[in-house]
Amino acid sequence: MNRAVFLDRDGVLTRIIVRDGKPLAPLHRADMDVIAGVAAALERLRRAGWLLVVVTNQPEVARGRTTRDEVEAMHERLASDLGLDDIRVCYHDDVDRCACRKPAPGMLYQAAVERGITLADSYMVGDRWRDMTAGRQAGCTTILVESGHTEDVPMDPDLRVPDLPHAAAWNLSRSSTP
Repeated sequence: MNRAVFLDRDGVLTRIIVRDGKPLAPLHRADMDVIAGVAAALERLRRAGWLLVVVTNQPEVARGRTTRDEVEAMHERLASDLGLDDIRVCYHDDVDRCACRKPAPGMLYQAAVERGITLADSYMVGDRWRDMTAGRQAGCTTILVESGHTEDVPMDPDLRVPDLPHAAAWNLSRSSTP
């Protein structure tokens, strides 16, 4: 069995836009900016044997603010630049009530089945309550990246950090290679 670090995209890997305290995702490739230190942190995790799996809600497609092709182009760039093992995307909005949209843990469960991931040995790193809830429901250790928005997180994550490099350092200090 494998272990994974599940990663939210916006606010963890890429810079978010904060407007009126709310986190907003980049809508176009030109607006997507990888946060400093992310590539090096992911490389350390990869070398230690962790699968790197992005699990991201992208409802702006359902809302008509961007296209699926644009989001997939962003993800191709991220996969190539950051050496990600997998990117799971939910394009639905809340009204769709799907099993894949976080806070539901569907993307984590599906990745676990398809990639032989032991969820109890894995981590969910995100910057919103949806990420923490999905990770907790899947049985993962939860790490909240405090990315600068004011959205409430109604549960206590296992750890709060300022960015992904801090999350990776904590993870690596607690784990041994498989």
